[in-house]
Amino acid sequence: MNNLLQSFKIEVPKGIFIKDPETSELGKRIIKHSILLINELGFEHFTFKKLGGAIQSNESSIYRYFESKHHLLMYLTSWYWVWIEYQLVLETFALKHSEEKLKKGIEVLTRTTQEDSNFEHINEVILNRIVINENAKAYLTCDVDNENEEGFFMPFKRTVKRFADIILEFNSNYKYPLSLANTIIEGALQQHFFKDHFKTITNCSKTTTVTEFYTNLIFNTLKHEE
Repeated sequence: MNNLLQSFKIEVPKGIFIKDPETSELGKRIIKHSILLINELGFEHFTFKKLGGAIQSNESSIYRYFESKHHLLMYLTSWYWVWIEYQLVLETFALKHSEEKLKKGIEVLTRTTQEDSNFEHINEVILNRIVINENAKAYLTCDVDNENEEGFFMPFKRTVKRFADIILEFNSNYKYPLSLANTIIEGALQQHFFKDHFKTITNCSKTTTVTEFYTNLIFNTLKHEE
């Protein structure tokens, strides 16, 4: 298992970046500090000029890696979904019972993120916070269809499909596995946001986790449909 972790490399769709930031120390600094800066400022106030100041490099050096801050956000969200997909596969593949696999899948997709020491230049806890706050901005644009054709959203779509397969393994008669899968994935981000900012309109809290809510919802839904 340690060898698998050491050899695993997160692959982000190539069209998102001009130069792969994983191939240089400057690229890794761009990713590391963009996560910190977007978290601090919010995506609307984040600029390549501010990022250049944070990494003590010219703004033009960032444009050698990404053509726009939108593409940088797509890189970060794509990296996150590849990482989540990897965890989903890693933590469910050895489970033999479909109920156990479904519970673990729900946990992976809805739990509070812990930092992963395998990727030193990326703070997954902060990246998760960015995904909770900014994920929809990566695809709610007028270019979404063209970017989808280019395969930019494949990491997210693969994660949805993998979880839909787990749903069908538990209940092969369920008619809406893809819709349920993407509802859980997107809804979990929203519930984490509401738990932090709109506490009066969610039952999720410090004592009731997002995972507990979705475990209850999904199993009640799927057992009712049997």
